[in-house]
Amino acid sequence: MDPIIDFKGRVALVTGAGQGVGREVALRIAACRAEAVIVNDYHLERAQAVAGEINDAGGRALALQSDVSDYAAVLAMVEAAQDRYGQIDVLVNNAGNAGPDAIGDLPKFWETDPAEWQRWFGTNLYGVMHCCRAVVPYMIERKFGRIVTVISDAGRVGDASYVTYSGAKAGAAGFMRGLARAVGRYNIAANCVSLAAIMTPGLAQRLEDPERRKKILANYVVRRIGEPEDAANAIIFLASDASSWVTGQTWSVNGGFSFGV
Repeated sequence: MDPIIDFKGRVALVTGAGQGVGREVALRIAACRAEAVIVNDYHLERAQAVAGEINDAGGRALALQSDVSDYAAVLAMVEAAQDRYGQIDVLVNNAGNAGPDAIGDLPKFWETDPAEWQRWFGTNLYGVMHCCRAVVPYMIERKFGRIVTVISDAGRVGDASYVTYSGAKAGAAGFMRGLARAVGRYNIAANCVSLAAIMTPGLAQRLEDPERRKKILANYVVRRIGEPEDAANAIIFLASDASSWVTGQTWSVNGGFSFGV
């Protein structure tokens, strides 16, 4: 019997793949016989390190630097990938947060200036739109595509400490639902995976405080912080042919942080 998750003949582009969830997704897609994985990150050295892991393991990978909030840079990245491989079958919009580097808690929303909101929308919403705008025409031409966008439970249920971030992630989810309706006729599926706390380098630093860790864990039915592989398992399913009849959905991978029908 053939494996359920198989990317043979597929080329995947994973944004923000230099560490954490994106790295895990890139490695797993490559391990599932992908033709090639384009490893994107704002920091080129991170992308090169992950691409090196894939190539050393016998896969094929290309590291490409790009700030997804810059549409011209995204176009250049996608054109470079097309020139190299001639196709992009899978797009995983993983790049997020307030830009390339993690930050701590924000001031109250009503104490912020509109100029401060751009960093949240630039990566979490416009970054998703930029990548989809650049890739979808090629998918339509080939009449195949899988798009998975990583959002946050902040976008599903709201987060009082990250109000603007919540809005940006909710916007990305709404955009993906609209896109799913627009491109389904071309055999392109578009879905979201909604994450709660995942053990990324930035979160690991914050959890060094035992009291903060205890307070965060109290919000989870499964009493542990999520690992990158927890997220990657759902993402690669939605990126594969195994999910060909799933589109316009948001799947929560959150350890029971929130429930929804």
